[in-house]
Amino acid sequence: MSDARFEDADDAPLRLIAQSADDLQVLAALIQDAVFPIAEMTFSKRQHRFALLLNRFRWEDKPAAEREGRAFERVRSLLVFDDVLGVRSQGIDRGDTDTILSVLSITFSPREEGSGIVELVLAGDGTVALQVEALEVTLTDVSRPYRANSGHVPQHGPDEPL
Repeated sequence: MSDARFEDADDAPLRLIAQSADDLQVLAALIQDAVFPIAEMTFSKRQHRFALLLNRFRWEDKPAAEREGRAFERVRSLLVFDDVLGVRSQGIDRGDTDTILSVLSITFSPREEGSGIVELVLAGDGTVALQVEALEVTLTDVSRPYRANSGHVPQHGPDEPL
């Protein structure tokens, strides 16, 4: 039996759950370079839920697109954090509803008894920090894949994560 490869996956929509820092790194790799309008970022205090509706670059499809000589794809995805006690942001203007944000990375800093801080690092020095009671994150594709507008793989500057 051999290890699984990206090429072995089917085109079914992703639905993944992260409950550990290692799990979160898998989600972080899949949503790197996702873009979203600032208006698609919501926090429900009553439900203890923070959600983002993203336009996610399909990193998992990149090898197949290159091999087949076809366009790279994006897909609309819902990233939901449950058990959120509070949200802070820095470097973004929530009042500017025309702002488009891009996710560079997500990290988790654990505290006692499973709680901690999830930090979403955004392009342009923006961050969103979520105080969580426990790490409970879901990533769900909610649309069919579509051709990436730029037609290119996202690129990073020398000081940005890959």
